[in-house]
Amino acid sequence: MKIRTMALLLFFAITGMVKAQLPSITLKTMDGKTIQTDQLSNDGKPFIIDFFATWCKPCNRELKAIHEVYPDWQEETGVKLYAVSIDQAQNIHKVKPMVDENGWEYEVLLDPNSDFLHALSIQMIPYVLICDGNGKIVFRKNGYTDGAEEELIEKVRELVKK
Repeated sequence: MKIRTMALLLFFAITGMVKAQLPSITLKTMDGKTIQTDQLSNDGKPFIIDFFATWCKPCNRELKAIHEVYPDWQEETGVKLYAVSIDQAQNIHKVKPMVDENGWEYEVLLDPNSDFLHALSIQMIPYVLICDGNGKIVFRKNGYTDGAEEELIEKVRELVKK
């Protein structure tokens, strides 16, 4: 019986049917408040977590591209985006000016030791996660090419329809 159960769990894990929960890591907001990553939510609606750094050009292109369509996404699906900076302590002072300069209305979290990034076994940025309304990771994407944000909203639309 144990072998059968393990085989089923392995099958579901491989096929993506078992959704991972976010790990519990303490991060800070840009105004210094602490937040636990396993408490990230969007009132039962899907949310996106986008890992970036001020020095990462593809990350910034991705966040700028999403910024252009984000109000439409929010109106259509109610999705929320958390932008998680992995800038180290010596560069963390560059995050707020970049966010302000670009007019990003995302909730920005600071992960200066990359604890959240490592807890999710992420090796490279940009990296995007989509979580369902229960905070379970349902989609992961590494890297950015122009237009890739369309795939994100399609995944969110699928979740909203369920």
